[in-house]
Amino acid sequence: MLQSEKQSLIRFLIIYLTSTIFLFSIASWIFYTSSKKNILEKQQQSLKYEFQNILSTIRNLHQSNDKILYYPDSQEYKSAMFDLDKEYIFGSFDKDISYDYRDKEVLIYKEKVEPYYLGCAYLLLAKDIDYSDIFKLKKMVVFMLFIAILFFSILGYFLGKLFVAPMKGSIEKMNQFIQDTTHELNTPISTILTNIEMLDTFHPELSSIDEFSRIEIASRTLSRIYDDLSYLNLNHKYHREIVSVDMGEFLEQRVLYFQSIAKLKSIDIELKVEESITLEIDKNDAIRLVDNLLSNAIKYNKMAGKVIITLNQYALSVEDSGIGIANSELNLIKKRFHRANSSEGGFGIGLDIVNQVIHYYNFKLEIDSTQNMGTKIKVIW
Repeated sequence: MLQSEKQSLIRFLIIYLTSTIFLFSIASWIFYTSSKKNILEKQQQSLKYEFQNILSTIRNLHQSNDKILYYPDSQEYKSAMFDLDKEYIFGSFDKDISYDYRDKEVLIYKEKVEPYYLGCAYLLLAKDIDYSDIFKLKKMVVFMLFIAILFFSILGYFLGKLFVAPMKGSIEKMNQFIQDTTHELNTPISTILTNIEMLDTFHPELSSIDEFSRIEIASRTLSRIYDDLSYLNLNHKYHREIVSVDMGEFLEQRVLYFQSIAKLKSIDIELKVEESITLEIDKNDAIRLVDNLLSNAIKYNKMAGKVIITLNQYALSVEDSGIGIANSELNLIKKRFHRANSSEGGFGIGLDIVNQVIHYYNFKLEIDSTQNMGTKIKVIW
């Protein structure tokens, strides 16, 4: 799966799962709170039944002729009697409590007693909340939520695959077109370059003719485009041979290669190079890195503009005096087929290739640009 497909699929899954889980979580919470309320209401109802039992016992005690009264006691329920002023009389609590007794862990039920028995005007009952059913409810809701997330994740993945299928087909067609085009360009470009080199060797006087110079520039441009397209197609199979490259000497060669192209726009290329700077890199990767930076610096420069190439032991920078890049485009220009400015043509693959090379060698890319002022691209190693 291509990077663009992965990104689209991930974005779809994030939006789909976030919204689905959010809605399902709300539904689960509503179900949980409603079921918990029912459980507590059932436990509260048992207090009402117990109230009647205790009231009956108190009534019997009131009517009894026994000298010793046995107040009803229970391990599950606690109760207390209060007079008309709501003052504590007696109860089965461990200590005296007030009529306004409250506890988050305890269910409370109190009611006025009429007629009064044993001076009791109010009776208060309390029972510890039984959390066993609530705990079972929590486990069930969490389990159902987990099952739902798993189900919707699998469903979302297959829906996402269907979602990106049209884009995948378009990308495959585009890649196939590029591959076929690249294959067809190979022979004519090689033939043109070979014949130009032969003419340059046997007829050096032709190099002074403008028409011949334009043919040479166009051929080199085609050759570079061909190399870039081949790299995009074969990048995953490309075998790299890492060698020590003298970057100063290498840059001089690449500047010489681009001099004829820069001359068409009267662009001056200035080279500021520290001596003895070597880099462990594949030679072809170095060519792709530098050529794409130089090509963009010339292509998007102004007439009679300037390109400054700076090399030191920490970084390589290419600065131009061109049209610049809008701030809104800075995060997009490294994406394949994206062009910040369509007036100069191109495929929008140059910085994508630069970015791939940089990622492979764990370099760092910095882009500083101001519209109508110029752009400075820095590769830090």
